[in-house]
Parts: sequence; structure tokens; C-alpha cells
Amino acid sequence: MDQRTSRWSMMLLVLVWCAWCMLAAMLTSGQSANNVRATYHLYNPHKINWDLNSAKGFCSTWDAKKPLAWRQKYGWTAFCGPAGTHGKPSCGKCIHVTNTATGASKTVRVVDLCGNGGLDLDVNVFRELDTNGVGYQKGHLNVDYHFVNCGDY
Repeated sequence: MDQRTSRWSMMLLVLVWCAWCMLAAMLTSGQSANNVRATYHLYNPHKINWDLNSAKGFCSTWDAKKPLAWRQKYGWTAFCGPAGTHGKPSCGKCIHVTNTATGASKTVRVVDLCGNGGLDLDVNVFRELDTNGVGYQKGHLNVDYHFVNCGDY
């Protein structure tokens, strides 16, 4: 191989490496956030047999007919956080949420949209995370979150 071919091969290798790095950054960026406001919503899915249509959540259009085991595996949340996909692409996704004050954590499923710039957790999930009661007194928790794989069920 002559010097010119070697140089082109090296440039191609660098170009492929850069493209791979950019793709990896796009796929992983924006999937977590720290110190986000989480309020609560009265979904109470156990009282409505985990029926997304009754909850009138945004995601019911796509997820209401999913099996009951799928709908009840995780607590519910509305999502409008600063990082991650929004709207239909976020429906059905799972988020691991951690109370920054106590370290209590739980995985929840996105079933709705919200407008508070964070999460709107089902009140039962909120209470599970609010292990010191301060969040309920203030009306919100500060949480860290990151998207996780839900698995099939």
C-alpha cells in the first residue's frame, strides 16, 4: 500500500470513528436529568383496574389495549421532563425515579403528558418515594430520573 492510500484509509477510519461517536452521543444524550420537580396526580390505577382509557391519559390512544400485566407492572407517571423524548415516543417508556432527599427510588411507566416541566407521578408512587413526608407537605419532590428498559412486561 502506498503512502497516499494509507493516508486515505486513515482518514476514512477517523471519519467512521467520528460518525460512530456522534451516533452514540445522540442515542444516549437527553435520557436523564437531575433535581427535577415531581408533583402528584390522582390516577389511582388500582381503583380503575389499570384502565388507561378511564384515566384519560394522553398515551391511552396507543397503550390502553396493552395486556393488563403490562399496564400494572409499574406505577404511572406523566412525563414532561427536561431530558428525554416527549409526546407519543415517550408513551410506555419506563423511568427510574429517585427522591434526591431520601434516596428512595422506583421505576414508573409513562402514561400521560404534563405541563410542569418534570414528572407528575401517580399519588401512590409519590407517597412511596416521599419516605420522609416532606414532599407531600411541599406539594412536590425533587428527583433524579433516567430512562430504563421496561422489558416486555
